[in-house]
Formats: sequence, C-alpha cells, structure tokens
Amino acid sequence: MWWTLRANLSRGRMLVSRLRHDYRNAKQQRANFYRDMWREAAAECGGSFRILAGDLVEISRGDAVARFVRNVTPLDDPATLMFAGNKALVHERLRQAGLPTPNFLVFGIDQLQSAYDFHRNHSKCVVKPAYGTGSGHGVTTGIQTGSQLRKAALNAAAFCPELIIEEQVDGENYRLLFLHDELLDAIHRRPPTVVGDGRRTIRELVEASNKSRLAAGYQVAQVVLAFDADMKRTLRQAGLSLSSIPADGAVVVLKTAINDNQADDNESIADRLAQPVIDSARRAAVATGVRLAGIDIITTALDRSLEDSGGVILEVNTTPGLHFHYHKRGDAARVAVPIAAASLLAAQRKRDFSEAVQHAD
Repeated sequence: MWWTLRANLSRGRMLVSRLRHDYRNAKQQRANFYRDMWREAAAECGGSFRILAGDLVEISRGDAVARFVRNVTPLDDPATLMFAGNKALVHERLRQAGLPTPNFLVFGIDQLQSAYDFHRNHSKCVVKPAYGTGSGHGVTTGIQTGSQLRKAALNAAAFCPELIIEEQVDGENYRLLFLHDELLDAIHRRPPTVVGDGRRTIRELVEASNKSRLAAGYQVAQVVLAFDADMKRTLRQAGLSLSSIPADGAVVVLKTAINDNQADDNESIADRLAQPVIDSARRAAVATGVRLAGIDIITTALDRSLEDSGGVILEVNTTPGLHFHYHKRGDAARVAVPIAAASLLAAQRKRDFSEAVQHAD
C-alpha cells in the first residue's frame, strides 16, 4: 500500500510539473503572437517598431508614440477599463440604453440564500466574479443544483469578494470587435472539443491536444486545455469523465466556456450578421464609452435582432483578445493595423494639444 501511494504521488507531481511547463510555453506563444502582430501593424502603418522590455512594445511614426502590452492598448483610459470591467455596472448601463442583457443578481459569499432564491427562478445559471478578472477566470457555467451553486460561489470568491449570478441564456457565442464604433470583425466562438479514436481516454486525448497545440505554435492556439471544474462538469453532464473512452470519430465537447478553444473553433461570420444585431452591439460600445470593445453576444439566430431571437449582450470586453481574429476559419482580419493607426493618431493629437498649450503660455 505504501508503494502504491508513493507511485500515485509521484505521478501527480509529474502531471503538475508537466502542466506548469505547458502553461509557461503557451504563455510564451501568446507573447510571441502579440509581438509579431504589433511589428506587422507598425510596418503597415508606416511606423517603426521597438521592443522596450518583455511584452512592452512601442510603435512610433514621426512625433507620435504608442505603447502596447500584448492586447493592452492606449486607447481606453484606466477609469473606463475599471467601469467596463464591473459586470453589474455594465449590465445596468446596457439596460438603461434599452439593450437586452441576462437577468442577474450581485451577492457575496455570505449571501448565498439570495443566490439560491435567484437560481430557483432559472433553469441554468452562471456564477462569475463581479469584477477584476478576464479570460473566464472564476467563471462557472451550467449551474443546475444548489450544491453546484455553492461550489461555483466559492470558486469565484477566490478571485473577487463580490459575485454575480446570471441566467444562462441558450444560444451560440459571438464576438463583435469595434474600434470607435466601427465594426472591424465578427467571429463565432465555439467551445473546445476532442475527437475520439476508440482507444484513448478523454484525459489522454486532451493531453495529446495540448502537445499538438504547443508543437504547432500560436497559429493553432495560445492556451492549453486546463483540467478544471468546467471541463469535469461539462463532461459529467454528458455522462462522461476524463477516464471515458469515446468511440472512433465521436466529438466530445470539453467545456462550456470558450476561452480555451483553438483556431479551428473560431469562424468569421461578419457577412451573416443582421444589421439590427450589429446595431445593438455598437450601441453597447457607445453606452459604455469603450473605444476598443469586444462585444460578446449570445443568440440562436444571426439573421434576426437580439430581441426577436431572445439573445442578449453578454459582456463588453476592454483589451479584447485579438488572436481570435487572426487565426480562425476564413481569412485573417488584421485588426491590429487600424488599432495601431488609431493609437498613433490619438498620440499625435495629444502631442499637438500639449504643444499648443505650451505656446499659449
């Protein structure tokens, strides 16, 4: 028995060590993507590119200078970022603008009863940190029982003391990217999957997928699949577990959240969007005052308005991930070029204003 326990501990340590190594490599791949993306954008804007330190890069053109850190740009000020990062405030502002949003409730870990009461009126719910996170951190979807709600609240509370519970709206996830209220691109973001071969377990298929992702570089994925609660819950709801062996050719959905997907899971859909859908997403960007906004919507029909389809504005993302728009099904949308150009123009205007003030003095 001692030797069995020791062997299990050893395997566990090896797994944790490998996962940490994979996460570091994936993080480096994402950093490489943004470095190369901004370098290319600088060249297309007629500017010069320089790496200042680590992920901090600089694009200059004439007297104008703009700095970027991965997907963080100088376009939106810190106060706007803080406002847009507060999910409850954003929901309230969107509702004031007449836009559809999920029903929601803000609560604390010591106010679980109110969350239970909310949950009883909705078949499925989502629990999230109310602010301060991104990339799906602390988010639990598909909550159907009180026990799941309690665990989700504890998970979210590790990231933020204030929590939010939302109704989970049926439909597909779409991201519309706006710059100064102009639509740059729109994509359908599907959840990550693996395909069974009749031999390997789901755990082995996920490990093989992660290995393939890292070997292929950032053109395929910039994250590795985490064996987290979302994966285990999604599999459990399908009657599966990490030790299940899917049939040859069987497609297994691994997660409800889409943040860990890869290039083939994303598809261009800008030419299929009804104008009312675009208009609603644009109004969400305007209502929150975000210059560079990734508007996430949930809908069952792209050819009808959100109101007609029962869809909602799910989130307004500042510093949205830009890799989705480059590596996907369909041609890349080189969104960094107009973003870099807008950042340089804003920097030039700021410099011109400063010089005008100095001359006036």
